[in-house]
Amino acid sequence: MKTKQTKIIHVDMDAFYASVEQRDNPEWRGKPLAVGGSPTGRGVVAAASYEARRYGVRSAMSAKRALVLCPHLIFCRGNFQKYRDVSAQLQRIYREVTDVVEPLALDEAYLDVTTNKLGEPVAKKVAIYLKARIRGQTGLTASAGVAPNKFLAKLGSEHEKPNGLVVIPPDAVDKFLEPLPVERLWGVGPATAKRLRGLGFKKIIDLRRVTPEFLYSRLGKHGPFLWELAHGRDTRLVRASRVPKSRGAETTFPKDLADRGEILKKISEQAERVALGLIKKDLKGRQVQLKLRYSDFTTVTRQKSLEKETQDLREIRETAESLFDAHWERGRPLRLVGVSVAVEMPRGPDSRQMILDFDASESPG
Repeated sequence: MKTKQTKIIHVDMDAFYASVEQRDNPEWRGKPLAVGGSPTGRGVVAAASYEARRYGVRSAMSAKRALVLCPHLIFCRGNFQKYRDVSAQLQRIYREVTDVVEPLALDEAYLDVTTNKLGEPVAKKVAIYLKARIRGQTGLTASAGVAPNKFLAKLGSEHEKPNGLVVIPPDAVDKFLEPLPVERLWGVGPATAKRLRGLGFKKIIDLRRVTPEFLYSRLGKHGPFLWELAHGRDTRLVRASRVPKSRGAETTFPKDLADRGEILKKISEQAERVALGLIKKDLKGRQVQLKLRYSDFTTVTRQKSLEKETQDLREIRETAESLFDAHWERGRPLRLVGVSVAVEMPRGPDSRQMILDFDASESPG
């Protein structure tokens, strides 16, 4: 008996926070907009409209840097309750189609539509239905990727933003993957991409030249998984529930650092990434942890519990900095620092189904 082909849709809202604000503030439509902190302080861009992105403005960028790139950039403080409300609308729309929904963030989700409530066997038609319902109910656009697995579906949704729809059938996988760089592999961030390129792999399909054993010897257990992805294979299921435990970021320095100011700068950058990740996932945490690894590989972790749950950048950064000053052996060189926040309780619509699939230091772009 022939096995039914799995059909997965990855839905990714287009510039979600910024698009919600432009929807609700007509005077901002068509103009570069950044949602996030003020450029007069140490604010960070949480989201940028497509008009702002044309100037190089990106999420996780300092607000001051964004203003340099785009002097006429409009700044808007985020209204995250409003974004959660819109996300709840999206969840209801997804469940018109299937109950097998895996939310990744307020603005992003996987749907397994192999069997669906519409009784529609053509996954592309299901995606068209979803996009139309989202536009009609929320006034926003979404991009969708349709494919036989999660990896390919996400690549598809990213391929023709904004308002795109890309279908990758099984017989078109090789052609689709052929031009893509290794940075597009799931779970490959700057550090892993650099290692892959150092091994001579520039494109995803270059990994097909070697064995999974070779990649294991160079990259550890992640290597064979990347080899499977390079062949367009991904056995991960769309999972409707998984509770995240923490959100973190860490950096291994090109050379050991012993200067307090330089190290604090790195800690601040990591705190920004962690806070942005918490906001994007609609999560809060009560415990901040700092990880220090010295040049001799001695590793120290220290944590501090806060009075209440937070996703506030300033509070996370200041707590991490105080932990550093309290526990760093002054002048002793460090090769790595890391900041993380333990997530006590997911929030938002159907919060039991929130998920963190990857560490901030190795998240796909």
